[in-house]
Amino acid sequence: MTQDLAARVQRVKPSPTMAVSARADELIASGKNIISLSIGEPDFDTPDYIKEAAMKAIREGITKYTAVDGTKGLKQAIIAKFKHDNQLTYDASQILVSCGAKHSIYNLFAAVLNAEDEVIIPAPYWVSYPDMVKLMDATPVIVEANDDQRFKITPMQLEAAITPKTRLMILNSPSNPTGMAYTAAELKALAAVLLKHPQILIVSDDIYEHTLWCKEPFANIAMVCPDLIERCIVVNGVSKAYAMTGWRIGYAAGPAKIIAAMKKVQSQSTSNPCSIAQVAAEAALKGDQSMIGVMIKAYKERHDFIVSAFQAMPGVKCLPADGTFYAFPCVKELLKSSTKVKTDMELAEFLLNEAEIAVVPGSAFGAPGHLRFSYATAMEKIKEAMTRMQKAIQKL
Repeated sequence: MTQDLAARVQRVKPSPTMAVSARADELIASGKNIISLSIGEPDFDTPDYIKEAAMKAIREGITKYTAVDGTKGLKQAIIAKFKHDNQLTYDASQILVSCGAKHSIYNLFAAVLNAEDEVIIPAPYWVSYPDMVKLMDATPVIVEANDDQRFKITPMQLEAAITPKTRLMILNSPSNPTGMAYTAAELKALAAVLLKHPQILIVSDDIYEHTLWCKEPFANIAMVCPDLIERCIVVNGVSKAYAMTGWRIGYAAGPAKIIAAMKKVQSQSTSNPCSIAQVAAEAALKGDQSMIGVMIKAYKERHDFIVSAFQAMPGVKCLPADGTFYAFPCVKELLKSSTKVKTDMELAEFLLNEAEIAVVPGSAFGAPGHLRFSYATAMEKIKEAMTRMQKAIQKL
């Protein structure tokens, strides 16, 4: 008997970054000397004080269900974080703790999107945004920002993409995959457009907030335009800043009505996030923040090396980034001159087989002709990967 799958699941594809990482792991297990620069996961260990808080929670029996939307202690720590870091004021009814920032975004989409709603997504984009929109029977509207724009959309592009069906817009700054961050002035210019369209909600995905080294301090659209605060949902988490990817704790802040709807969705899917991970996340937000600076220093050193290496390769161009731990080189000239590979997907496959480097093709992020390299790994591996790539592209 044939079992038909739901139409919604057939509209989406598995995460390309996870697929590349899984394939790299398989090749490593088979004996291949693969250097994986595919997944966005800090190579640093979770700081000891955070792990100690989790172990203490286990010993004290904090292993039961918590409130669906998070523990009181963690929500208060999140409120304090927003006040201190972002000058944004929320109360407990405006905070939802979820199983990662991705989960928070999914909850939001489930809570506010209807069939035929449109969601504006600047490209290059994080791979999951369009597919999560499609899972809600809504329509992703992709707005492309090229290298000349430093991968950031303009107010004119935003205005042109808005229709009566536009329900939501996503901003991810600093960006995965480009590492670029919007300045306060750029955000104010986008806000001026959004103020004219009161039906549009704005998602500010701030997961890379602390992984930033440009001269201008971090800002999100809610910070630069208080008039939009009632339409902004700010999403963040502990995964990147505190090297806690596996702990799966993210959070969202926004209007109480929307947060309540997101809580309702969560109550019927996962219920509360892990009680122990919540204790650890509270310790992360309230504890010593010096580890963040250590990680940023290392990422900046790796960034400078890898960008310089790309700029020395024929047919490759790479813009310096503002933060994160991603490089997003343009390989269009290399593809144009090659007789062996003609797409970024073919080039990624070639590098995996020929140079034993795992990277993600830019097509997965809505930017064909690019590759995403994660340098959240040891410098010696990055140096070896660049040597291998240099040798490999000479064969193209």
